Amino acid sequence: MNKILPLIGRIEALFMQDIARHEVELSCIVSESRFLVLGGAGSIGQAVTKEIFKRNPKKLHVVDISENNMVELVRDIRSSLGYIDGDFQTFALDIGSLEYDAFIKSDGHYDYVLNLSALKHVRSEKDPYTLMRMIDVNVFNTDKTIQQSIDAGVKKYFCVSTDKAANPVNMMGASKRIMEMFLMRKSEKIAISTARFANVAFSDGSLLHGFNQRIQKNQPIVAPNDIKRYFVTAQESGELCLMSCVFGENRDIFFPKLSEALHLTSFADIAIKYLEQLGYKPHLCDTEEEARQLTLSLPKQGKWPCYFTTSDTTGEKDFEEFFTEKEELDMSRFINLGIIKNEPTYEHELLTLFEDSISEMKGERAWTKEQIVKLFFTMIPDFGHKETGKYLDSKM
Repeated sequence: MNKILPLIGRIEALFMQDIARHEVELSCIVSESRFLVLGGAGSIGQAVTKEIFKRNPKKLHVVDISENNMVELVRDIRSSLGYIDGDFQTFALDIGSLEYDAFIKSDGHYDYVLNLSALKHVRSEKDPYTLMRMIDVNVFNTDKTIQQSIDAGVKKYFCVSTDKAANPVNMMGASKRIMEMFLMRKSEKIAISTARFANVAFSDGSLLHGFNQRIQKNQPIVAPNDIKRYFVTAQESGELCLMSCVFGENRDIFFPKLSEALHLTSFADIAIKYLEQLGYKPHLCDTEEEARQLTLSLPKQGKWPCYFTTSDTTGEKDFEEFFTEKEELDMSRFINLGIIKNEPTYEHELLTLFEDSISEMKGERAWTKEQIVKLFFTMIPDFGHKETGKYLDSKM
């Protein structure tokens, strides 16, 4: 974290005061509880798992589809935190699979279930098949695991959302907004809380994580110069999720309060600071080809080729927001954490329409992106999606 904070324009962690103020109660609750973390081998999932592990839970089971990431999670925990007296196990399972269902049936005794699994990339909306998987992972797997939690008598269910669910402009954000609608329906049967937060700096698969890959592979650094985002560290994302899970009331959505510490930062600015931290001076290029060619000579001179461009791809939002003007806020309970308060309002017929429409598309084994986009507009009438015909996969 110490190296990342200067890159995102901060000198200290966001939630230090809130964590310190509630640490005794938080540790007591965790040490007496049983946890299931879904999607626990992703960047946020690993951070949440570590936050739970270091407070010595009675039981901590972690599920993720990525076998390799799960192995690294265990190695990381053993090498940094060691061992606990409680039951700590990992399972390389697909949440949507029969094997996962059998696992839950045999050992579904948990107090808290935290779902961090998600398809999070805007680029995943480029084709109808990946888009359908996004719907499965972000919406239907969530709904399924909540029902399993209800059936098993779980006390609390947490699911991560995204700032992009507030006034969404891309299919990923809209899928999370639709997920929140499904959460409201299930919240009448189980306590549910969630969180919307900023980009997690250097998280797996993110553009900033890609900077590390580009340096290792001696390739140019590429970034948009017109897009600014809020950034949190992986540890901060884990703290935010755990605080919402443990302290959130039913239907609460936690988010980081905006402050001088949390401000918009452009990817290009971070790229420059990142290179300087490594001892390189950024060299701005005019074309992709120029940037690729200069990687053969510039690094030896203490310089690194960069290609900064304006964004023109589908799904990019000009700004980020954690809540809308229509949502009720509680800004007094925590120092650096805000809370969106929700009533269990949802349109049952609309959710049924969504379920039936997706089921029909799958039954026919044929669907188009246009069909899904139309359905999303039915679910979210003010959906700000605009199709440009250009996607991130067509860029360097």
